[in-house]
Amino acid sequence: MHQRIRGGLTQTQGLWLGIAFSLAFTVVIWLADSRLGGVSLRPDRQVAYWYPWVTAAPTIWTRISVWGLYLAHQLTIWGLIWYAQSRRTRYSDTLHPVNLWALAANAGFIVLHFAQTHLFYDGLGLDVSEQSSQWSVILLLVIVLLMENQRRGLFFGWKVPGTLMREAGRGVRKYHGYYFAWATIYTFWYHPMVGTPGHLLGFLYIFLLLLQGSLFFTRIHTNRWWTITQEVLVLLHGTLVALSNAPRLWQMFCFGFAGLFIVTQMHGLGLSRAARWAFLALYVGGALAVYSRIGFDRIHQVAWIPFTEYAVTFLVAALVWIGMRAAALRQRRGAGE
Repeated sequence: MHQRIRGGLTQTQGLWLGIAFSLAFTVVIWLADSRLGGVSLRPDRQVAYWYPWVTAAPTIWTRISVWGLYLAHQLTIWGLIWYAQSRRTRYSDTLHPVNLWALAANAGFIVLHFAQTHLFYDGLGLDVSEQSSQWSVILLLVIVLLMENQRRGLFFGWKVPGTLMREAGRGVRKYHGYYFAWATIYTFWYHPMVGTPGHLLGFLYIFLLLLQGSLFFTRIHTNRWWTITQEVLVLLHGTLVALSNAPRLWQMFCFGFAGLFIVTQMHGLGLSRAARWAFLALYVGGALAVYSRIGFDRIHQVAWIPFTEYAVTFLVAALVWIGMRAAALRQRRGAGE
């Protein structure tokens, strides 16, 4: 892990420098937020999924700036993933040159997004729905569940058997980088870089996902403690945003995402049985304490997010498997002609 590439950094140094940059730039967004105080925003319509951080009178240059930079960012990272795969890059304990290019590209586009916010303000939220941004990340987390089924299982360490889950997991593992890059970069450009608590934690989360995406084909990319950190961060972000925007639903996000950790995620960490029972007891005790105060008639909320993610996991697995079967059939027919 501590070998060096020529003139470069170790993967561990790259990771920690990326984390430091992410934290520092989140502070920059917070410190610069007062400069955006004079921006005139469109009026709040008090409807579901109404995204208020959009200017009242955007111009054509607003759209050109955000869509142009988004597409440049997206195509750059896709190109780097294709470049690495086309050269059959192998997993290594050191950074490849393409990792340095990806790190530099993502850092550069983070700075450009900051400048674009302060010049034009609007993100992609100007033209597309907030649900598209939310579901892009939800599907990312679902694909992680599917990919990890063969390693940590889906339900308390139990690996869902069958050809469908195994082949679908193999398929998404091979091509997940392209989808993860789209989901992360699309969400990154959806929001302007404003300094609300939800935005700050959200951008920090996205910065770390961009960092993870930049470290492809290094062993740190699959380090279970680093990857679980990114899965669990959605618990903090979702709960904080709910406390600000939907205070009656924060329990759903908190115990919903914590439930995913208890049922699935912690079983890939090699924890002792005592540690897993302790986490389970803490979860059950916390849920009982909270819902004893707000009413046990609402305790069904804790199942909404896990149920949705597990249901979508099986749906995605079926769709991927059908697509792989169809592609294989076309390939055989083409070979027979």
